Formats: sequence, structure tokens, C-alpha cells
Amino acid sequence: MFGDLISSLSTNPYFGAGFGLFGVGAGAAILRKGLQGGLILFRRHLMITLEVPCRDKSYQWLLQWITARAARDTQHLSVETSFVQKETGKIKTKYDFIPSIGKHLMRYEGVWIQIERTREQQTLDLHMGVPWESVTLTAFGRNKQLYFNMLEEARLFALQATEGKTIMYTAMGAEWRPFGHPRRRRPLTSVVLDTSISERIVSDCKEFINNSQWYADRGIPYRRGYLLHGPPGCGKSSFITALAGELEYGICLLNLSERGLTDDRLNHLLNVAPEQSIILLEDIDAAFASREEVAQQKSAYEGLNRVTFSGLLNCLDGVASTEARIVFMTTNYIDRLDPALIRPGRVDVQEYVGYCSRFQLIEMFNRFYQHDNISQASAEKFAESVMREGKDVSPAQIQGYFMRHKMSSYTTVIENVKQIWNSGISR
Repeated sequence: MFGDLISSLSTNPYFGAGFGLFGVGAGAAILRKGLQGGLILFRRHLMITLEVPCRDKSYQWLLQWITARAARDTQHLSVETSFVQKETGKIKTKYDFIPSIGKHLMRYEGVWIQIERTREQQTLDLHMGVPWESVTLTAFGRNKQLYFNMLEEARLFALQATEGKTIMYTAMGAEWRPFGHPRRRRPLTSVVLDTSISERIVSDCKEFINNSQWYADRGIPYRRGYLLHGPPGCGKSSFITALAGELEYGICLLNLSERGLTDDRLNHLLNVAPEQSIILLEDIDAAFASREEVAQQKSAYEGLNRVTFSGLLNCLDGVASTEARIVFMTTNYIDRLDPALIRPGRVDVQEYVGYCSRFQLIEMFNRFYQHDNISQASAEKFAESVMREGKDVSPAQIQGYFMRHKMSSYTTVIENVKQIWNSGISR
């Protein structure tokens, strides 16, 4: 009975066709699964992939490097428009073509690399406020050194764009972001301070930078704090900018009066500040009242932000404070600062940057009129004329006076020194 049934089915053309189709389908499914498994094994063992998310520090470096290398070989581009200040002071518009969203191919060190740039329209980077992006690099082989070389080359390429310039950073959320365009380094000689002040600070900074092991051997926290105090317009901020250029450092601008700044965020920002940068706290006296004033007015700390005075002290010299750090503070009124803020360990070096001395007047006159072949006697005569008035004058006032007379002869400048005080004190 069963044998007859099998015999009848084997002679049935419809059953034979269906069984054949089933066999073909099963074989195709098995082949597809095999190819998928083989592809997974191939990608896992014979290909190497690197994903760089937009929040990683190397993302912008890599994107700029890819722009220079791969944008020449692809026809699918997006544009980035920027403005570049030329040496003459003119602003030039610059267009950079970047590989657009999608897949691109490039060759590096004899290896073909697939570049896939993706953007998630529904996902935002909370820190940057832009759609989440990533770049994924895929290459044949198992040599990870290929990507190390690529990232290092991208880093050096990015450094070339800022070589000879000072980068300003500002706090955005919980991270530091470059502020504006990199600025040309200001020569240290362009800021004229009184005798030996500049030399002392520069020497102290370089000694600190070059002696990290000395601190480690003695168990001393490797950080340095400086306070420049004096009247407004005397060159405190200008000197710090020039010092950063001399040391080849960046400047991290930190505003303690920023709304929303808390103790935790302040501590985090100080700990993640870019390497080789100066942290600048300007007008530190305006951020907090002294504790003697707090005793008379309990709400003195509460008026500006949520950063507490004790929180600032702990950030500067507490258990969780970071090392390998240079902090500069400026103030116009040192008498308003709490002694705990400027004690050694938080402020190691204090320098008074005051009104112009005779030395500064001569140096500034020589600098502004050096192309007029003036004699030293003329510079001394100018300094004597200013000093004879018996009034304090800041370098900002002298510079403003020279700027108003930049087309005049130096003899006119000497004869009209009383005009210096007509413009008031510049901040």
C-alpha cells in the first residue's frame, strides 16, 4: 500500500516539479546563509574597521585631512565656507569641499580604504547641538598601524594650519571649543611692561614647564598660579596673550560669572582643559566678594551664579584639582580678593602691572617711531614731558595717543602730550 503511494507520487509531474522547486529554494537559502556567514567571517578576520564619532577630538582633524586627500577624487561633495584674515588685514572667503554624506574611496599607503560618512537626522549631539555624525573607515588587512599613521598624519596636518598662531578656547557645555579663528602670535616685545617684569614671568613659566620631574620627586602638585594686578589699561591681558605666543600655548577663557556655571562643571572644565594651554580668569575680583563682606551681606555669593567661593578654591588647589596646569588671574583691585584665594599654592607669583614708568614711555615711543630715525634724546624728551605733568598714565592711553597721531611727526607728538589725558583711561 505504502509502496504504491510512493510509486504514484514519483510518477506525478506536479509533485516532481514542486519537490524540485523546494530543493532549489533550500539550496539557495543554504547558499545565501553560507555567503552571509562567509562575508561576516571575512570582514571580521580579513578587514579592519575604524569608527570616529563627531565628539572625538580627532574627528575634525580626520575630516580636514580627508578633505585634502579624498575630496580630489570624489564627485560627491559638501561645502564648508570660512573666512581667513590675510597678513594685510583683509578678510578672504575660503571654500573647502568635503566628501558629502555617503561612501567614498581613497588609497593610503598602498591600501584602498572605504570612507563612509553618516549623519543621524533624528539624533543630536547634546554637547555640540548638531546632528550626530561619524566617519567609518574600512580597509583590507589586519594592520592597525595603518590607522595610527593616518590619525597622526591628520593631527600634524591640523597643526600646520595653526602653526605660528594662538588658539583661543571657550567653555561650551562640559567641553572646550575653539573660539573664533586662530590668531597670529603676538610678539612678547610688543607689550612693554616695567623693567624685568616680563622677564621674571617668562623665566618662571619656562622653568615650571621644563621641571615636571622635580615636582614629582618631591610630591608637590605640578601646577602654577599667577596673579597680575593693577589699574585698568596697563597691559595685563595683552601680556598674557603675548606670553601664550612665546610659550606656544593656547588660552582657555573662563568666565566665572557665566550663568549656569556650577562647582562640578567648573572642576570638570579645569580637569579637561586642552594640553599646553593657559587658563585665564579675568577680573577675578568681580566674581566673588571677600568673606568679610559676606559676614555683613549673606547674599553676596548668590548674585552672579551657582559657583561658590569654596568650590573655586577646591578647583584651584583641592584633592580633585588637576595637575600640569597654568592658571592666570587678573584683577584691578587686589585688596578686594580674599586672602585664601591668593595664598601660595593657588597663586604662586604676584606681579603688579601699573601705570607707565619712564622706562615704558621711552620704549613705547621708540617702538612707534622707530622708522623715523629718531634719536634717543627725542624719546627721553617725550618721557620727560609726560612725567612733568605729574599725572598717572596707562600704556593704553599712550597707545591711543600715538594712534591718533600716527600720521604726525614725532616732534608734534612731543609738543602735545597734554592731549593724552583728554581721552580718559581706556580699558
